[in-house]
Amino acid sequence: MMMMKTIEEAELCFPQLLNSSCRKTMHPHSVSVLTYAILSSISLLTVTLNLLVIISISHFRQLHTPTNHLLLSLAVSDFFVGLLMSFQVVLIDGCWFLSDLMCILYYVLDYIITSASIGTMVLISVDRYVAICDPLHYPNKVTPQRAQVCVCVCWLCAALCHSLLLKENLKQPGRYNSCSGECVVVIDYVAGLADLFLSFIGPVIVIVALYVRVFVVAVSQARALRSHIAAVRLQCSVKVTAKKSEVKAARTLGVVIVVFLICLCPYFCVALTGQDTLLNASSAAFVICLFYFNSCLNPIIYAFFYPWFRKSVKLIVTLEILKPGSCEANIA
Repeated sequence: MMMMKTIEEAELCFPQLLNSSCRKTMHPHSVSVLTYAILSSISLLTVTLNLLVIISISHFRQLHTPTNHLLLSLAVSDFFVGLLMSFQVVLIDGCWFLSDLMCILYYVLDYIITSASIGTMVLISVDRYVAICDPLHYPNKVTPQRAQVCVCVCWLCAALCHSLLLKENLKQPGRYNSCSGECVVVIDYVAGLADLFLSFIGPVIVIVALYVRVFVVAVSQARALRSHIAAVRLQCSVKVTAKKSEVKAARTLGVVIVVFLICLCPYFCVALTGQDTLLNASSAAFVICLFYFNSCLNPIIYAFFYPWFRKSVKLIVTLEILKPGSCEANIA
């Protein structure tokens, strides 16, 4: 009898609260250890890599371009995603050991960061659209100051909208928990559906439409350049180089956006169809891990495609950025 009681208490989040405690999600020890190790590693790698991006763009003045301001916003959101992953590590056994207020704040931050990240992706698509489709007016239309304003508006809108969306949960944290150790928020069905369309479906349609247009224009420009480069090599060499750099940037950011959509679509498709209750534990874990892993992939993509990122990381790791005047270094 005593043995059975001990086993039952071991399965509870709070053994001292026998009547009100939630039960743990029991996993084999090896599976739990492996999951802890993988999530912790991804979290640490995500925080570290995105911190390098943030330091690089913030420190080196040569990188203070409109496009890089947008990449900085994306890196900030990915950095916070890495920090929030530590809460997912805590939730592996299904128990929330922090306060109800921390639970709500976790969800609010998660919603805001995800929404701001998607909004930044829309801004990156608009930036590349203008750069490729209207290159003559790009310097006047897209300035660092305007990029900063757009980023601030994006984050403020995300914060305002999701604070309103979760206001009932914020008024009384834990009101929807059925037992101690649970972390649950409830959103009105209509409001949640509207948020899904405004925060994901609408932005994805805009992103895809803009990048299809960018791709078509970039291909036509590449053909035009190849056919005329011999005749105007001397006169237009600077313009040709500029156009090539814009096309290369569009291609790189296109990879970022495609990876972003691949990682996030399964998560939002489950939310859209409402089939989350049909997923088994391993499928649900895969969808969530894929969602978070995207934040780790972006800096890796930069490392492969952007020479400035590799150079700046070298200067950061060797502590060269601590020297006077390092912010003026030529790394582009």
